[in-house]
Amino acid sequence: MGFVGTAMEYLAMMFLLVIGVLSLAVIVIFVIDRLQTNDAIRRNYPVIGRFRSMFSTLGEFFRQYFFAMDREEMPFNRAQRDWVYHSSAGQGNMVAFGSTRNLSVPGTSIFVNSTFPPLDDQFAASKPLTIGPYCKVPFEAPSFFNISGMSYGAISRPAVESLSRGAKVANIWLNTGEGGLSPYHLTGGCDIVFQIGTAKYGVRDEHGGMSDDKLRDLAAMPQVRMFELKLAQGAKPGKGGILPGEKVNAEIAGIRGIAIGQDSISPNRHPEIRSFSALLDQVAHIRRVTGKPVGFKTVIGSSDAYENLFRQILERGAIHAPDFITIDGGEGGTGAAPMPLIDLVGMPLREALLRIVDMRDRYGLHDRIRIIAAGKLVNPSDVGWALCAGADFVTSARGFMFSLGCIQALKCDKNTCPTGITTHDPRLQRGLVVEQKYLRVANYAKQMVKEVETIAHSVGVNEPRGMRRHHVRVVQANGESVLLSKLRPGVEAGSVNKGRS
Repeated sequence: MGFVGTAMEYLAMMFLLVIGVLSLAVIVIFVIDRLQTNDAIRRNYPVIGRFRSMFSTLGEFFRQYFFAMDREEMPFNRAQRDWVYHSSAGQGNMVAFGSTRNLSVPGTSIFVNSTFPPLDDQFAASKPLTIGPYCKVPFEAPSFFNISGMSYGAISRPAVESLSRGAKVANIWLNTGEGGLSPYHLTGGCDIVFQIGTAKYGVRDEHGGMSDDKLRDLAAMPQVRMFELKLAQGAKPGKGGILPGEKVNAEIAGIRGIAIGQDSISPNRHPEIRSFSALLDQVAHIRRVTGKPVGFKTVIGSSDAYENLFRQILERGAIHAPDFITIDGGEGGTGAAPMPLIDLVGMPLREALLRIVDMRDRYGLHDRIRIIAAGKLVNPSDVGWALCAGADFVTSARGFMFSLGCIQALKCDKNTCPTGITTHDPRLQRGLVVEQKYLRVANYAKQMVKEVETIAHSVGVNEPRGMRRHHVRVVQANGESVLLSKLRPGVEAGSVNKGRS
């Protein structure tokens, strides 16, 4: 009995001690909050005012798992992400009891099934498409769906390796992003599109300009199939690439030719490209040096400005045109960008793509310039719509990040990515096992192609690029759907030339 009594007294003393410590802590926090001058809520409501900041921070995570409906989140909702996760796991996407998609939401794409579709043994199959027919080494691109630019530095070594190996299995291309060509891009043996950013990482000379010798060295690699001049990207038009210093380790600094641990900030544009004339000169120069297809990536602010580009192409001759143009929408993503540019600048892809496709066709360059659509295209409905609108290829970055296991934690710029995709912390990278993830990359690409082919078969064409604007309806604000061909009729090919004759 004496032992029990002593134990109870001890527990009571410990309880009082804990209460005392907590009370002292609350008093200290109360004084700190009352005296500080930065936060009005904490000053007026000491201690309890701190919960507001905590709940605000945790809110985005609680919404993702407990409160947001399947199709409510931004930038990508749960339904979009789940489609990628299931496809990447090789599980397919068979569902029961009907769709959860609200078909009355404005902008929703509804494909027009054929009354008498081809039989199952006449299934729509994708075909390769040539880019750069006038080049010494044209590129016969096997797939309409490919991996968009993600730099080594912005994403981790195992992420790049997984993308490279997965791209090889799926027979698609991998864009390097503007950070240069790393050994990890080459690991899998896939086709590479080398992106030349405004800082010229990977091809810069000692003065920061472009080195022809380095261009030739890259072009000598059979894996490097094309070169893409990056003028702008959707998340930050008018702003160069931003890689925070904490992500610039010795290897990345060596590849880019910059200082370790310092922010890597690219110029907002290529200093030597001041006009469309200069752009065409630069495209021609890179093509002459490398012998391979060259194009550019941009964001459309106003399509009117691009009339001048296409007029100059006609004046010079179609042989002098860029081999491709990548259109990134204002909804495009990135690891780091100022919020005003992410939210407020750049034409959305669903408007920009239609305008540039029509302009290309009006100038009679449909078979000369390939159009690549980029910007938040991660599901078959997105990719199918882009092909109907006139894109020749579609690329995705964030879709492939989801295939690697991205959970949309929104920590891409913090070097604390919990899935190891956008961090260089070895402890966090350990979770991204290349031997497993590359298969998920390949599965996602293959499933995307398969399901877009399924849509093409349903609308009655034998190849996905055979889909046209009359094959898709777009839901309007009143809930009714209208054929895209009526909202934005295509143009007669070469009508500019015909008007001049």
